[in-house]
Amino acid sequence: MPDVIVPALPAKENITQASGLNHPQLIKLLQKAYSAEKAAAYAYQGHAASVKNLAEKIAISQIEEDEWNHRKEVLMIMNHYNIPVSSWYEKRFAIIGKIISGSCHVIGWFMPFFFAGKLESGNVCEYFRMKQYFNSLGIDNWDIILYEMGMKEKEHEVYFLNKIRQSKVLPYFERMFNWGRNKSSNNIDLDKKYPVAESGSYCKKDTAK
Repeated sequence: MPDVIVPALPAKENITQASGLNHPQLIKLLQKAYSAEKAAAYAYQGHAASVKNLAEKIAISQIEEDEWNHRKEVLMIMNHYNIPVSSWYEKRFAIIGKIISGSCHVIGWFMPFFFAGKLESGNVCEYFRMKQYFNSLGIDNWDIILYEMGMKEKEHEVYFLNKIRQSKVLPYFERMFNWGRNKSSNNIDLDKKYPVAESGSYCKKDTAK
């Protein structure tokens, strides 16, 4: 998928002032999420190609498409505030994504599913923290779109966990990497979802600038 080119701000210009957002953490999180979605999409290309089961290929390819869509939506928000794409993040995460993509062909069936689930578990909170940061500025325009992206990432986490839930090696990986049947990087239960207006307790973190 071709990258969308966004003109960078002049080197000496203050990004916070130019963007209209007085929240450096939020700006950095948006830039990082935008580029990280590309890394995830690249990784899922390799993951889908490495599995033999057709249903798994289709599901993973759909998750890849979800990540490209999230990238577009994050860019829309960034463009609204004239936030430039970080060339450093773009290069860094592209390399990471390609490395992960290639590794899926040599590390067996279990580990790509495990680490994809762990990654998605953390990604969930990126979008809910964005929502919290925006809300701390009195901005609620993006609540629904950020909520939906966070929930979609949670769906991805659950998919990957369910694929390996019965694996005998999962408990060992869960102890080592702090994610699995009993551990998650977020506090969301898809069976008991709070509506957007009541989702402030998800991934709650200090929203100070």
